[in-house]
Amino acid sequence: MTQRTERVDELLRQEIGEILEREVADPRIGFVTVTDVETTPDLRHARVWVSVIAPQAEREATLAALGRAMSFVRRELGSRVRLKRIPELSVRLDDTAQRGTRVLRLLHELEEGRTPEEVPPSDESLPTPIARLPHEGDSPTEEVRPWEQEGTPGPHLRGGSPRGPRSCKRTAAERRSRPRRSRGPR
Repeated sequence: MTQRTERVDELLRQEIGEILEREVADPRIGFVTVTDVETTPDLRHARVWVSVIAPQAEREATLAALGRAMSFVRRELGSRVRLKRIPELSVRLDDTAQRGTRVLRLLHELEEGRTPEEVPPSDESLPTPIARLPHEGDSPTEEVRPWEQEGTPGPHLRGGSPRGPRSCKRTAAERRSRPRRSRGPR
């Protein structure tokens, strides 16, 4: 993604959010937040990611109403934004907030030692984690490398490097990152 498309995405996100908040008077559009806009490099199409705070049935109705309102939003963008081409807008539901809340709740339950009892909604793709009980043979401490033990020199102090034996060869990335020396005029 180029800097130009990133700037256009951010501008469109702000303007679409403002238009939905102030200009669109559809009662089916409740609490909607435009979380992101992704435009194609040629600026012909844009995905508008929205977060809706409502039950599942109301979310679907809100998305349908937003889909119908996008032609009005596009026309308003044409008068507000100076772009050669205003992209076709398609609305997508951004459910990362709900999924993140669910993951945090499940982690909290696992930390407390409880097994998560809630069955996830059928449309959710996250599996419900199951608490792992300690098994015989599990190490009580983490594995310690020999050079991490106190008093043992690391590989870089024993004549080697963390990458392996000492070598004069540089990696391609190291060669590219160093500036070339000037040899003077030719």
